[in-house]
Amino acid sequence: KMSEEEIPDKNIFMMCKKVNENAFSMLSNEFSIRTCRPNELDIWKEMPFDNKRDAHQYKNFMDEYFQTTYGNKEEDFFNKTLFVVDKFDNPIATCLIWKSYGEFNTIQWLKVKKDYVGMGIGRALLSILLKKLNKNDYPVYLHTQPGSFRAIKLYSDFGFCLVTNEYVGNRKNELNESIPFLKTFMPEHDFVNLKKCQAPNSFADKLKKYDTIEF
Repeated sequence: KMSEEEIPDKNIFMMCKKVNENAFSMLSNEFSIRTCRPNELDIWKEMPFDNKRDAHQYKNFMDEYFQTTYGNKEEDFFNKTLFVVDKFDNPIATCLIWKSYGEFNTIQWLKVKKDYVGMGIGRALLSILLKKLNKNDYPVYLHTQPGSFRAIKLYSDFGFCLVTNEYVGNRKNELNESIPFLKTFMPEHDFVNLKKCQAPNSFADKLKKYDTIEF
């Protein structure tokens, strides 16, 4: 049987037209929330990875992504990037909503450190971010991969559906190749509850003019 670590990286895109407020939850009072501080940028860049080796391997990628996406908007980045911290003020989870290319709201870099997964932190963090939006801020988009099947279930609870467009900008949508992995690793009732949808052509077409990846 395949292990989680062996699930290949494939492009999956999701979209939410209207949030399901029933999915909202509160952060447990043993944790608190604050924004990322400028002197914590290196901590943020290592957050997506479960070990130092992977963080080191992807350091150039994270540096480049930061420069491309947030480079001339650092202040905005630090104001928008949330950290959930433990009682010693150590960051244990992060996420932000960012207007990619100045046009589309996207959820970026949702990550809960491995030791804290399953404690409802990701759900509470998404709740905090999505509560700040009003209905004109939708649709909200995100990019993920089949290895993040737990996050995909969470996004689906909030009203996100799996985008079926063949291309999203210049990236091939690999949903069809990803479905077997989701089916294998997700509990059956979570898998059957996943919904599919078509992203507006205006979104997919507008993205084509950008050669950088901002979500």
